[in-house]
Amino acid sequence: MNQRRLLQTVGASLLALIICSCEEYPPYAPGMYPRAAPAGWWNDEDASGSAKIVVHIGEQKADFYKGKRLVGETTVSTGKPGFSTPPGHYTVLSKDAGHVSTVFGDYVDDYGNVVRSNIDSRKDSRPKGTHFDGARMPYAMFFRGGYAMHQGYVPPFAASHGCIRLPGQMAIRFFENAPVGTPVTVTE
Repeated sequence: MNQRRLLQTVGASLLALIICSCEEYPPYAPGMYPRAAPAGWWNDEDASGSAKIVVHIGEQKADFYKGKRLVGETTVSTGKPGFSTPPGHYTVLSKDAGHVSTVFGDYVDDYGNVVRSNIDSRKDSRPKGTHFDGARMPYAMFFRGGYAMHQGYVPPFAASHGCIRLPGQMAIRFFENAPVGTPVTVTE
């Protein structure tokens, strides 16, 4: 029984680490962390036509179209101040369902303990005895250089390093329905 409880605890901890690995939290205060925003909706029954994604930074939401029909809408979390998501017209350049960042992540010790979290490996020096653990960014769709839409923590405000984070199931829907070449419009 104790072994089962231990496995459940370890499993829950690993799941939390995977889901939260690319998020950045503000400084801690009790009750400060908001719940993730509601995901959204999807209904593409009988819809046809080319895919198109429109991201609205001011509203922290994204729309998915097939042809001229809106088939899905989701909350998102775009770039926080100093790391803004660039407005413009883009296309999905590449996709990677299991992407792991080579830039953002944590410095961890040999036991898996996070020594420094939410680091930028280009700027933050690595403490002695640690190694870089890249942030998991599942269902990544790159649309401009290092900018991507991907699954991640979606608080009700801009919180990323410039990427567009989507809630779990919506990230999967967008990823599965947007082939490379899909237009992505990011508006303020």
